[in-house]
Amino acid sequence: MDYSGQKSNAGPSCNKRTTKGQQRVSPEENNLESFLCELGLKPYYHDKLSLSKILQIDKRTVTDDPAHSPSDLPWLFLKKLMMVNVTARSVKCAPSTDLSANDCEDSSNLDEYSDLDHLVLNQDFRQKVNPLDIITALFLCSDGFLQQEMALKMSMCQFSVPLLLPNCDSEQSTLMLWALRDIVKKYRPHSLSESKGFMEERIIETNLPLVSFVRLGDCSISKSQVLNKLLSNPQQYHDTFVHHDMDCGHVRRKISNGLVELSWYLPCGNKNIDIFPGPVSVANLRGDIVTYDTQYSFLCQTSTAVFVFFDTLDSNHSILMNPNVQGQLYFVANANSKSFNMHSLKETAKQIKLKPNNIILKAKENDAEFVQKLRSVMKNAIRNMPVNFQPKEVAHELGILVDEDLEECQKVKENADAITTKIKDTLKFKETQLPLHGKIWKDLAKLEKEECRLRNAGNQNIELYKSKLQEDKTELRKKQNSYEMSEAMNCFITALSSSSLERDYFLKWMRINLDNLTREKLSSLREEYKEKCCQESSENKEEIALLDRQISNSALGIEHFLREMGQFYEAAISLSEKSQSRQQMQHLPRLCAELLLDGFPLDLVDGDASNIPLRWVHDVLMELNTLVQPKNKVMVVTVLGVQSTGKSTLLNTMFGVQFAVSSGRCTRGAFMQFIKITDSFKEELNCDYLVIIDTEGLKSPELAQIDDSHEHDNELATLVVGLSDVTIINIAMENSTEMKDILQIVVHAFLRMKEVGKRPKCLFVHQNVADVSAYDKNMKDRKLLLEQLNEMTEAAAKMEDKDEYKKFTDVLEYDSETGNWYVPGLWHGNPPMAPVNAGYSEAVYDFKKNVMGVFKNYKMTQRNSIPEFLEWTRSLWNAVKYENFIFSFRNSLVADAYMKLCAEYQKWEWSFRKNMYNWLTTAETTVSNFEIMKPKFENSDMQDYFNKMKEEACLQLDRGEKTILDHLASYFEQTEGHVYLVERYREDFKKSANCLRRELQNSVQNELKSVFEIRIGMNELDKIKKTYREVMEQNVLHLVEQFRKDKSSKSDKDLEDIFEGMWQQKLAELSFEGLQKKDIFSLVFGELRDNLKQKEGFLQQKIIKVKFEQCGQVPFVVTQEGLLQKFRTYFCADEATSNIQEMAENVIKTCSRLVMEKVSRKYDYHDTYIQEILNIIDDKLKSNKNLKFSHNFELELKLHICANAARKFQEMHELYIKENDPRRCLEQFKHEYCTGFKDLFNDRDQCQRKAEEFTRLCLSPAVEAYISSSLGTEIVDVMLQGQNSLQFSTQTSFQRSVLKQLITENNFKNFVKYLCSYEQYVKEWIQGQITEKLSKENKMLELEEHHLKLFTKEIIQAITKAQKDTSENGIKGLINNICMQLRQKLIIPKDALETVTVFNRANTEPFVHCLKISVKEMEESLKAKFKEEDIQIKLWKLKVKPQDELFKRVFGCGKQCPFCKAPCEAGGQSHTHHHASIHRPQGLGRYKWEDSRKLVTDICSTSVNSESQFRCLETNNKYHPFKKYTDIFPNWTITADPSMQAADYWKYVMAKFNDQFAKEYNAKPADIPLAWDKITKESLL
Repeated sequence: MDYSGQKSNAGPSCNKRTTKGQQRVSPEENNLESFLCELGLKPYYHDKLSLSKILQIDKRTVTDDPAHSPSDLPWLFLKKLMMVNVTARSVKCAPSTDLSANDCEDSSNLDEYSDLDHLVLNQDFRQKVNPLDIITALFLCSDGFLQQEMALKMSMCQFSVPLLLPNCDSEQSTLMLWALRDIVKKYRPHSLSESKGFMEERIIETNLPLVSFVRLGDCSISKSQVLNKLLSNPQQYHDTFVHHDMDCGHVRRKISNGLVELSWYLPCGNKNIDIFPGPVSVANLRGDIVTYDTQYSFLCQTSTAVFVFFDTLDSNHSILMNPNVQGQLYFVANANSKSFNMHSLKETAKQIKLKPNNIILKAKENDAEFVQKLRSVMKNAIRNMPVNFQPKEVAHELGILVDEDLEECQKVKENADAITTKIKDTLKFKETQLPLHGKIWKDLAKLEKEECRLRNAGNQNIELYKSKLQEDKTELRKKQNSYEMSEAMNCFITALSSSSLERDYFLKWMRINLDNLTREKLSSLREEYKEKCCQESSENKEEIALLDRQISNSALGIEHFLREMGQFYEAAISLSEKSQSRQQMQHLPRLCAELLLDGFPLDLVDGDASNIPLRWVHDVLMELNTLVQPKNKVMVVTVLGVQSTGKSTLLNTMFGVQFAVSSGRCTRGAFMQFIKITDSFKEELNCDYLVIIDTEGLKSPELAQIDDSHEHDNELATLVVGLSDVTIINIAMENSTEMKDILQIVVHAFLRMKEVGKRPKCLFVHQNVADVSAYDKNMKDRKLLLEQLNEMTEAAAKMEDKDEYKKFTDVLEYDSETGNWYVPGLWHGNPPMAPVNAGYSEAVYDFKKNVMGVFKNYKMTQRNSIPEFLEWTRSLWNAVKYENFIFSFRNSLVADAYMKLCAEYQKWEWSFRKNMYNWLTTAETTVSNFEIMKPKFENSDMQDYFNKMKEEACLQLDRGEKTILDHLASYFEQTEGHVYLVERYREDFKKSANCLRRELQNSVQNELKSVFEIRIGMNELDKIKKTYREVMEQNVLHLVEQFRKDKSSKSDKDLEDIFEGMWQQKLAELSFEGLQKKDIFSLVFGELRDNLKQKEGFLQQKIIKVKFEQCGQVPFVVTQEGLLQKFRTYFCADEATSNIQEMAENVIKTCSRLVMEKVSRKYDYHDTYIQEILNIIDDKLKSNKNLKFSHNFELELKLHICANAARKFQEMHELYIKENDPRRCLEQFKHEYCTGFKDLFNDRDQCQRKAEEFTRLCLSPAVEAYISSSLGTEIVDVMLQGQNSLQFSTQTSFQRSVLKQLITENNFKNFVKYLCSYEQYVKEWIQGQITEKLSKENKMLELEEHHLKLFTKEIIQAITKAQKDTSENGIKGLINNICMQLRQKLIIPKDALETVTVFNRANTEPFVHCLKISVKEMEESLKAKFKEEDIQIKLWKLKVKPQDELFKRVFGCGKQCPFCKAPCEAGGQSHTHHHASIHRPQGLGRYKWEDSRKLVTDICSTSVNSESQFRCLETNNKYHPFKKYTDIFPNWTITADPSMQAADYWKYVMAKFNDQFAKEYNAKPADIPLAWDKITKESLL
């Protein structure tokens, strides 16, 4: 803009101008501080705005709120500029929507048109600000780095940029060299048109001719409009300079007069399009040169030509006599202007000796002709003139400040130059100054991957091979540590250790210098590459490949220095903690963390080595976490796509990040940058930082010559997709063929993430789609894309053995309507003169808003902290180093989330079990007290009651199952604990809840059935016994009456003799009929035959010939006939037989324990007992069918177990008959009958004796039984609390506890028992833990006494209540009432109760008194008994065995790894896949080499990633690749050991007991790798 007045006529014409207005406004209005205050920038004049502050994400960056006041304008400008939006300079305040009363008046008013003058006179300029003032204000209030970014973005928009920045307060200008140093331009001068070469240069450092345009006095020609037309093709017009006819361009400038703007014309190489054949710089001074003579002098001394625009030269021509004019001076005037004076022009031209050719007058020609004339003159002016653009020296001479003269800037420039000036050969510099991250680091990366993939192991012993790889890694680290830090690295680290400002300047200077060097080197290499590619001979292929590598090696950036820093750190960390070298490197992660915090990109994946320095990245990010805590929640955005399709540009436009985008600096590997979320906006996003990850292009031409480039792409895609919350798939329409390959890679990555619990959002960005109807027109393309994605998903799923995934939407949430975004091309016209397309900026902005919306909709649980992000990085990278990703993934976040879920489920499961045990105990008590509870019930009512109890049991089971499922649903709705990572296990735990319900239902119903049927039998027996008791009772009463009539006194001895005579006489008269004896063998055998009916016919024939009573009398031994016929000749037949024997012994022990438990109850035999045993055998055989046993083995095993059970059950049955023989029952209470007879005869008080009898015979055994029935569940609760809580929380925790004790004891026999009889060992270990816990501080006695005290109190309360409720039947009624009160908990012995109530003539009150005393005495008596009894006997007596419940809890499914026998640790009973956290050398699972018979040291978690093979029964004795183990064992997931240390435990054990294991397993000792002998017991503990 050239003046501050208004135009008289709107329109583009250059000659329709009024006279110039005032050039300088009044001091009050021109005050810089007041203007900055108006724009809201005053606080930043001294405390400068920084780039990191501008890049922060806040609500303003994703909302479209218009500017309401001038203070909104700078932020709106910056927002648009950072998005390279060419409309940035058009920002203005939104018009007021208030209507005046006059606006609403009736339009018929006669004076309606009388006040039109106010439209002209009363225009309000208060809310309007000239764009140049906004730009000047922002540059004045920004630090050097934001100025650079603003200048760069302005240059991309083809805006002019500040060269001399004025300060209207100090009247001092600043040369903006630093601000313009980041602008790199590509162009093709006509000299390179034929070769199709191009120049790429840092434009401010390029010696280009400068043509300046200035104004003298008033001028009716718009200089800026002329310049815009001068620099633009008619077909590609662009407003490079702000002019009068632009938005707010007519508003008077307040602070930008004196501003010198700079722009460039750059040719594209097409002579039909280009205006100038070579590059030209163009400067434009705002304001009159009379006022701004210093700026004019500067331009005169630096310009090739100076064009002075004016209308008249009356009194201002003296300025034109400037002796410093170095170039040619040209006059440009409007001859049509009223103020134009030809005479004055001639006089002035003479005085300054100006040639007529240097005078350009606009006469009658139109604008186009006038501009053409100017171009012609300008071409001639610069054609042969020497170029000597030295702005810095001129500025110093004229007293103009230079922005990069800042002390910090110059100081660190010297440091940067000291490093970069020594770089003559990039490759040699890397080898000498940055040696650690070169070949050594690449070799280390290869070793790390080979350690995982074992591709070159061949037939070698895997563990010996791995040990050799570890030694090689150690040697490489030693080699790294042998290097002294180079001079360049010393300078680099020293510079990073300086102040924040100096560090930032240093890094920028380094980047500038290194980019310049790289560009220079790459340009020559590319020329050579192009020449070789044009020669289509096969012999050039090797040279082309060599050039490819040279192009890659010639790249040198700051990232290479940081990689070197990282390798120095990693090498030092491998030394001992006390090492001086290690101590000296400890500060490096902090330095790098500070860089990240300042917004500097960090190398995540080293693209050259295709590896991540995990320790370095870990420590850097942990330092960053320390710096930002507690604000450490992050969300991640990643972009993937084909190389050179604008991925980095897309991210730079969206977020203003600093990723390299020039052709010489394409991204290699993956870089990440942290962007802060403002405090106000993070409440909506629920995170503190946005992590932007930019990746190298997939299908990279540079990697085309590398054999594993596809693998490299797979690794990179899997990593970044795994880290992402939003993955942007960038598709350039012209690369659709290559994109199909990329989509395959991406689909694989998404599938893998689905499997490990992450579901990142996927958004497709289609670039270079310009049509406004693109969305509708591309509907067909979207449909086609989805079809392709579906096809690729199905193909990928098959490759990953996940056939359940058929569609892309099965893998992640994707809507083809909302998941596709169409972005037009980046440039509006032909580069290099094309500005960024406004449509591109707007489309990217809309896309950015959508991405932010996606983040807002994420659940809180899906926000990772920095340590969690780091854990994902570590685990994902470890996983991708293994080829079979899904089965190699181990992540501590996933593992922790799974462990928490397992622990919670265990709690829910135990709660369900405990509730059902308590319910069953109450039900059994109720059934046993049936006669007491309801005397009216008879046998016919028992069945009804049984059905009612079954229904109630079902209700309880339904309620318990629903509770677990509700807990599960609530668990997955919580916002903490990363529950979304274990979403895929939800269905397994639902199935486990269903399975648990079925298990408990079978158990409860069988128990109820046996209890009811036994109770029915007891009722029959009770009736018989009752008949005999009544006979005896009548006879005793008759005897009392008879002798009372004699009225003779009798001694107790006489009475006892009389009673004995009567007793023996009546016993002789009574005919006792008890229970009938059954043949239990026949009953058991019948059940066994029913069980085998479904088996093959020969078993039916064979079982007929069996002498069942003779079975099971000798130990069970498995012979080779126990194996299926075809396996008996296999090399591993002996081992298979041994495994079957082990399984059989476990089944026999389990069944024997169950039999002993049934026998201990002293009930009668019931068929459900043997049915339960047969079910256990069938379940065990079913779960171990992989052992390939024969049907004959099954028959032999069942005969053995059932025959032994039948013997025990026969004994139990006979004992039961004997115990319940009516005669014996009468004899049992003979003493009580005799005592009652004597008391009646002598009219003695029976209160105390009857109270003692009731307590001793009824209450005491019932209380003891109650404590025994209720203590089991409470002991389990005790074991799940305190120190034991962790070891019994999950299978994994339990394993760790067992292994820790084993290694502490270091006893070989214990190891063998654990390995070979795992189930038995675990049961004994749990029993030992319970015994230890309960013995410690008399915990068992404490529990018993607690229960005893509570129940004693309950009994006394029941006595008191019964006394109040009893009104008739005397003592008998009272006792029955007491029993009714206690019926839910105590099973009162029926015979004892009948005996106590017979002859009971005691008075109620004294009886109650005596009874309460007896109950207290009973409490003390039982306490004494509890103290004396052995704890093992107590545990055996418990109805619910705590050892069994804990075993069920931690034993899990009982499956063991098919190779090394490591137990499965998966939670729930119904999981679909088994897994173990620590696998073992296979030799510990009895594997030996076939030829040498040596124990195998290979560990299956390593073998499954190697090329080795195995054979066993399951493979039909044929060799099968370990990598495809899931073909044979589909239910096992054997994960690789990412730490390479998890298996150290078993390596130590095998190395220590190698000879003993060999002897135990009848093999030869293993060849132990040297590394194993170095493992110590202390390191394991």
